[in-house]
Amino acid sequence: MSIKIRLAIVVMSAIAQLGIIMLFTYDVIKLEWISFMEIQPSYGPMNKPLPVAANSIPIEGAAFIPGMGAPVNPVEADEVSIERGRILYSLHCAMCHGADGQGNGPVGLALINRPSNLGSDVVQVKADGTLFLTISNGIEGKMPALNENLNVRERWDLVNYIRTIELAQP
Repeated sequence: MSIKIRLAIVVMSAIAQLGIIMLFTYDVIKLEWISFMEIQPSYGPMNKPLPVAANSIPIEGAAFIPGMGAPVNPVEADEVSIERGRILYSLHCAMCHGADGQGNGPVGLALINRPSNLGSDVVQVKADGTLFLTISNGIEGKMPALNENLNVRERWDLVNYIRTIELAQP
């Protein structure tokens, strides 16, 4: 065999081995390719949520009718509702309002506009429907709207749990 044929066999063997190695490292070496999805305008989660379409009704029914005042609580404040509300509170609210609802959560302490003390008279004298609307729509610059995170029943369970929070004694 001539030296040229041997050299060609060695080169072809090296290329084949390199190809096999490249197959196994496919997911290790990432090449960024520009796609049209990356260069179009988009929003992150909970960033400028779209308004509800006109004349539409959510799957679980209308939560409230705008312009008709605060809704009436349709969920009985039984043990099941309050326990569900406690679990939802620990997941969605405790980081700002604190585990005991006193407005002393780890995130809440870092905010300029401190979260409300949910056991205070200012909160507890409000109607259930007002609390429901606050949870649903949030408070501009202070509290995010949770209507995209929680369905209607879960928001009423939260209201029922908030009613059980008492003012801490100093």
